[in-house]
Amino acid sequence: MSRSLATAALCLVTGVVLIGCMSAAQHQQDISSAEEQRLTLAAVQRNVRVGMSGAEVLSSLGSPNIISTDEQRHEVWVYDRIATEYVHSESGVGLISLVGGASGSVAGGALPSANQKSGASRRSQRTLTIIVRFDGDHRVSDFSYHASRF
Repeated sequence: MSRSLATAALCLVTGVVLIGCMSAAQHQQDISSAEEQRLTLAAVQRNVRVGMSGAEVLSSLGSPNIISTDEQRHEVWVYDRIATEYVHSESGVGLISLVGGASGSVAGGALPSANQKSGASRRSQRTLTIIVRFDGDHRVSDFSYHASRF
């Protein structure tokens, strides 16, 4: 009975150790997959064209942050996005020994444990500003953009 109990405990500890070992790349992938629908420079370059209607721009990019008019009273839409990304990943391995009590159960006292942890973190910021200018017929007459990452 005690041999099968030791085997079960070893399997449990091995499973816990393997579950806890997730790489920084896997953590980053989990975060990135949550950002499927966001405004990107590629979306602007691919979807916005001179001559598009305002409804088509709304459909492609969503609602602008600022709507104003220029000196000729034509609408100007500004999309201004700032994103701060902080990624932290930590992995560790631990070993805890359990000693059987007087009745031979696993609920005995714990011996000192050995733990080893490692991790990494990164913080970055991205900005994207898009300016879409419309003509008198409410069609795109010009657009510009600026993206930065630091």
